[in-house]
Amino acid sequence: MTRPKTIYTCQSCGYQSPKWLGRCPDCNQWNTLVEEVVQKRPGAGSLFTVEERGSPCPITEIITDEQDRQRTGIAELDRVLGGGIVLGSVVLIGGDPGIGKSTLILQALNKLGEAGCKVLYVSGEESARQIRLRADRLCVCSQNLLIATENSLDRILEDVGRLKPKVLVIDSIQTVFSMELESAPGSISQVRGATGRLMHLSKTSGVSTFLIGHVTKEGAIAGPRVLEHMVDTVLYFEGDKGHPFRILRAVKNRFGSTNEIGVFEMRASGLEEVINPSELFLAERPLDVPGSVVVSSLEGSRPILVELQALVSPASFGVPRRTTIGVDYNRVSLLIAVLEKKAGLNLPGQDIFVNVAGGVRIEEPGVDLGIVSAIASSFLDKPIGSKTMVVGEVGLAGEIRGVSQVEIRMKEAVKLGFELCLLPQNNLKRLHEEPSIKLIGVSTVSEALDKLLS
Repeated sequence: MTRPKTIYTCQSCGYQSPKWLGRCPDCNQWNTLVEEVVQKRPGAGSLFTVEERGSPCPITEIITDEQDRQRTGIAELDRVLGGGIVLGSVVLIGGDPGIGKSTLILQALNKLGEAGCKVLYVSGEESARQIRLRADRLCVCSQNLLIATENSLDRILEDVGRLKPKVLVIDSIQTVFSMELESAPGSISQVRGATGRLMHLSKTSGVSTFLIGHVTKEGAIAGPRVLEHMVDTVLYFEGDKGHPFRILRAVKNRFGSTNEIGVFEMRASGLEEVINPSELFLAERPLDVPGSVVVSSLEGSRPILVELQALVSPASFGVPRRTTIGVDYNRVSLLIAVLEKKAGLNLPGQDIFVNVAGGVRIEEPGVDLGIVSAIASSFLDKPIGSKTMVVGEVGLAGEIRGVSQVEIRMKEAVKLGFELCLLPQNNLKRLHEEPSIKLIGVSTVSEALDKLLS
């Protein structure tokens, strides 16, 4: 008998090598290459048959309608998906263990089942009794929600062909294996092969598929990042376990914007939507305290007002500490250098801590002025007005640059009772309508600090 051909595949990034290597040359991870048997296939096939594929036609002749999307009944999830579930799409959901991925999916499936859709939830990690116990806590009781506990991909495909559900959920994709592949469940070959066959099922039958994936210590979906390139949509659950808030963020979406986020609050009865996250994030904000300021961050089409906190104190040791939670560390270091050079603040011997209250992570540069203001407020021990909001990007020359969609931010601030907004001078000149809030335009960091802390 001929010896089966083997290849060594990195379980972290998918790199393949004909021989074993101690360290993967692609992702530089140690001891991640695992020997796998190469399966010989008779020929390269197509995702679609000749009948399904049809002949090429102009794009204007392709018929679409509103029926191509299915609402889940959870507005925050629909927002992130781009308006609902696209028929025949494959959605990958990742997040830390216990953050609420399965909880959200069960609640969404219950809503779909109550709307008359037949849905199938396949679990490879829990028994049916365990799922029922969680379902009772979440008040999930739809007759159209079918539960299956199975790891074999072939049997899952048989169940789908027999039951013909509109939505299929695999929890989790790392536990599914195919008998056609000799590698272990959870390996690159098994996960990639299972995802490929599930994609073929979705595209040919119109079944919308959700894949739940584990996350590594680095925050990437465990095993294969190649799945992110195969699926249509990638969603990540973010949030600190010490806070009740959860952020559902789209990393990739072929059918909608990747800037939208969904905000949820974890309670004993499951995940509940947060319709007005700004009001919730500012509910416990201390008033007239140095180092606290409210900023506006734009997440897709939704402005969110959050509290930025900074604490500046003399360094106890020779090297001052710089700690950030919720904002980029390198960005804060850059802004500290601008404060030292352009505003004349003596910060080299100070420990500086910056935090976004509520466990939210902000990546927009429009909160730069808020970070600068909070650090200066704490260092000078001068509070910023509790009814004041700041927004603006800070450049290396100490200039305040304009931000996008400032009118939407102003409306959100007015709704929450803010009376003053410090914004870039360039934005002040380009306002199309006068908001019912006092506006102060600034051009430099020094000017902004004079207006806020004088």
